[in-house]
Amino acid sequence: MLTFQVFTDEDEAVALANSTAYGLSATLFTGSTERAERVGGALRAGTTWVNCFLVRDLTAPFGGLGISGLGREGGDHALEFHADLKTLQVKDGTTV
Repeated sequence: MLTFQVFTDEDEAVALANSTAYGLSATLFTGSTERAERVGGALRAGTTWVNCFLVRDLTAPFGGLGISGLGREGGDHALEFHADLKTLQVKDGTTV
């Protein structure tokens, strides 16, 4: 299913896209690199695809913003995603 929403300019389009508590991903189709960078940077989404959909670089972090997702996985973030980091404070004040 695909839905369409009418907007008058980029600012309204970004406001519509960002008007949800979810932010896993977004897709943007444009012929302009400048617009892709501008709008892609303004969208509140963990991943924004430009002129494609569901293309995944496994070395890049993936995860949502807002109430989407549980953190980041992929690349250097994979260990953090699957680990519980702990700190042990010893009486002499050092960190182990």
